[in-house]
Amino acid sequence: MMIKSKLIFFFLMTIKFCHAAVFDLPSNEQDVIGSVSSVKATHEDTLVDIARRHGLGYLDIVRANPDVNPWLPGEGAKIILPNKFILPPGPRKGLVLNLAEYRMYYYPETLSGESPKVHTYPISIGKINWETPTGLAKVVAMAKNPAWYPPQSVRDEHAAEGDFLPRVVHPGPDNPLGTRVLRLNMPGYLIHGTNRPAGVGMRVSHGCIRMFPEDIEFLYDQINIKTVVRIIDVPIKIGWDGDNIVAEAHQPLEKPQAHQTEEGYASTLSSADELVNNEITHKDPMTYITEQFVSATKNRSGKLDWKIIENVTNHLDGIPVIVGKSLSELND
Repeated sequence: MMIKSKLIFFFLMTIKFCHAAVFDLPSNEQDVIGSVSSVKATHEDTLVDIARRHGLGYLDIVRANPDVNPWLPGEGAKIILPNKFILPPGPRKGLVLNLAEYRMYYYPETLSGESPKVHTYPISIGKINWETPTGLAKVVAMAKNPAWYPPQSVRDEHAAEGDFLPRVVHPGPDNPLGTRVLRLNMPGYLIHGTNRPAGVGMRVSHGCIRMFPEDIEFLYDQINIKTVVRIIDVPIKIGWDGDNIVAEAHQPLEKPQAHQTEEGYASTLSSADELVNNEITHKDPMTYITEQFVSATKNRSGKLDWKIIENVTNHLDGIPVIVGKSLSELND
């Protein structure tokens, strides 16, 4: 098993991947970055391969290509790349993680003479019963090539499946933390790399945030201690693209339950810093639409096309769609 893991690790290290996309940050009155494009699959490709090459996670690309076999798309198959995003609501500062879209946004500080930028990365989040909490946090420690000390609860879980974990997993191809780790001031929660990149963009962790190795390594060099981290759960976003109102709809996450993190700490986040009530994951999609529309039109009036809205909430494919116009545009 160890030899196999090392061979896989060596193979992955020989593949060149680019870190996730960097975009010019639009003005506060605008909310859309990127564009939707397409590529042709090769004979050797899987959707996982294509997704990683283009800064996408598993669910990003699978939901955008529902009629394509994820593991055998086929030579010449047209693959949609959903690299168009509505920026999440709230302050454009530090790290913003939107759990429902399995995506991180990083707003670096703008240096003199530079234009503002935003980076975006696919992420994995906590699986059912090990949910990642929402809230306001900050980075309190950073480390390269960390050792992993699996808590007893995680060791027991693995043992029940016949996989017996050691008390310490040293740096290397068998370490699930990868090569970089960011510790948050939420006890037990980390942002880290992974030795299983195929799982990026899914609910597979014990509460921590996983990133592609190349993404966490790039991000690690951009941020520092005390970087603000805001974790939200907003499955439907609405914003402005010029005079158009656009909506981006994702499948809402199931309701969180009490659980432990990968480091064995119970999640009891219930302070005033909590940003999103856990119960919102059971709201009707139209309720999300109404809330986000009200927020997006605080300073600018607009009108929605409810027939298009209904179609968007039925598909939930994560691709931004024009759903309305500004009132000034309609009156011209």
